[in-house]
Amino acid sequence: MTTSVFIDGAAGTTGLEIADRLAGRSEFALIALDDVRRKDDAARAEAINDADVVILCLPDDAARDAVAMIRNDRTKVIDASTAHRVAEGWTYGFPEIVGRDSVAQASRVSNPGCYPTGFIALLAPLVHNGLLPSAWPYSCNAISGYSGGGKALIKRFEDDRDIAWRGYGLTFGHKHVGEMEKYSGVAIAPLFSPAVVNGHRGMVVEIPLPLGVMPGNVPADLLRAALTQFYAGSPIVTVEQDLPADGELLLRASMEPWDGLKLHVMGSADGQQARLVAVLDNLGKGASGAAVQSLNLMSGLEETAGLRL
Repeated sequence: MTTSVFIDGAAGTTGLEIADRLAGRSEFALIALDDVRRKDDAARAEAINDADVVILCLPDDAARDAVAMIRNDRTKVIDASTAHRVAEGWTYGFPEIVGRDSVAQASRVSNPGCYPTGFIALLAPLVHNGLLPSAWPYSCNAISGYSGGGKALIKRFEDDRDIAWRGYGLTFGHKHVGEMEKYSGVAIAPLFSPAVVNGHRGMVVEIPLPLGVMPGNVPADLLRAALTQFYAGSPIVTVEQDLPADGELLLRASMEPWDGLKLHVMGSADGQQARLVAVLDNLGKGASGAAVQSLNLMSGLEETAGLRL
């Protein structure tokens, strides 16, 4: 059975990468609008209601408007915007955390944010298993390639190659914090420090842990073992058991599209500190790859089909 898919916002970075992952796949038939019709609300509404699944790659308000255009109980939605990530009636599109069956059976799926993907993957299993406290003021330091900021930020970096680092969210209240708090199971909003570096894609998300003063003082080795057990058998998420031989983690400007997620747990020799680190592609598991993973599950297909792993 062929599933018809309409990507609303197909000309953006996320939409283009989703279409690339679906290219040549006979399980899906893409509904496409030309440049004029994709800006016509009537044409968009027709395409949305004709599709078995619509994937929204739009700003938040436009995504809400698109959902309101649905006039049937058949069309399923994967929303890559922030609009519905903590909304009632929507399933969070992180199968490893919420369960593959939950995503497979959902009609409304919200695609996780790129930064929250790393944060939640590292923290949720440990908090839910009681190895790390829920009521703790966690912080999260993260860097991303500039492609995650959309066309305007891409142009800014590519026009001004002298920009090496862009810190933002300095006024607090970053829109990702709500989903980070909700799906990780923490009781205190994390202190989130995001930044963009002069590379097209790639992302590192880190949660520092002062184990020596935390309740339980669970050793880093046990945290790593718990994550390893939690993600055992996952074809997408891997927990690294050792640091690279040179003791470094690198993001390369030449990074190819990648839909995996690697997790690291590093502990100090005295057991007083640890660093939880996630490495991913902000356009892969952080966006387009995650959407395709959910689409596969919602269509009754192997979750890794078409992914770059």
